[in-house]
Amino acid sequence: MKERVTIREVAREANVSIATVSKALNGLDVVTPKTIEKVTEAAKKLHYTPNLMGKQLKTKTTKMIGLYTHTITGPYFNTLIEAIVKEAANHEYGVNVVISSDKQVLTSHLLGNMVDGFIGFEELIDDESLSTIRAEGINAVFVDRKIKDESISSVVFDSRKAGRIATQHLVDAGHKKIGFLPGHPHVYDSDKRYAGFKEIMSENKLPVKSEWLVEGLFEEKASYVAIKNYLLTTPKTEWPTAWLAGNDLSAIGVIKAIEELDLHVPQDFSVIGFDDIELLGYFRPYITTVQNPIEEQGRLAVIELLKLINNQKKGENKTLDCQLVLRETTEQRAADN
Repeated sequence: MKERVTIREVAREANVSIATVSKALNGLDVVTPKTIEKVTEAAKKLHYTPNLMGKQLKTKTTKMIGLYTHTITGPYFNTLIEAIVKEAANHEYGVNVVISSDKQVLTSHLLGNMVDGFIGFEELIDDESLSTIRAEGINAVFVDRKIKDESISSVVFDSRKAGRIATQHLVDAGHKKIGFLPGHPHVYDSDKRYAGFKEIMSENKLPVKSEWLVEGLFEEKASYVAIKNYLLTTPKTEWPTAWLAGNDLSAIGVIKAIEELDLHVPQDFSVIGFDDIELLGYFRPYITTVQNPIEEQGRLAVIELLKLINNQKKGENKTLDCQLVLRETTEQRAADN
């Protein structure tokens, strides 16, 4: 294996001192533009890369943000991670994505000074890990639970409101029998959307029946299989007239199952999703959904984390608003429905 080019060799190539190379590559204004250009050209010619580990030891920073989750499957994560990486790059930070359900992996990253702070998801960070984060003063931003501390913030969607406005729209359209497809158990957004759903149903004195709760797991396939099985095994007289899906992927699965059984949306069932993912633009019928600002969540999570890292503030909760986007999968029902 070829040995790493040293700063001494760059200095020799540029015919300057080692100190001048260091100052030039770090952009210090004590070096003339002409010298910086000469050093940069020498570094490129020799394929020199700085010793980042040595630099980190001196500055006690890594210029890296950790992103910890058990999965990155689905359009939500694609959009969120892209926004996080883009915003981090704007601040000259890299992003270290760790996908694991192993607590030991998480602990080694948190305590090993491998990142300056992290953005985390509930599935991976349990109470024990949270105690460690607090005790060690590790900078963190959560995007799926409300929590704050000296070094911890959160940037979450107003998912309770989202559940309320989606359900209220169906109630206003004349629906009295509404089914719900929750996501994964004990996930913040799923739980809050369901809470908002139950609130509106209760306020309108409408039933929330256990047989109308069909597990969708935030997944297209799981929702498709679950709804198809429900419709095939349940008498038509007991069907709800609308389905509130846990997210947009779940809504797509619901609609595919309905149409495969020669039923129609919204004539036979109204369907609403959550998030307003980009994929909806390519799916027919156009799905009514609650729009969440996913890109903004990723961008703000990075900004919030960097402020914590730089001791510019203490942790706080930030809640992002949502709005209903009316499309083709909901319609007014007759009074007797």
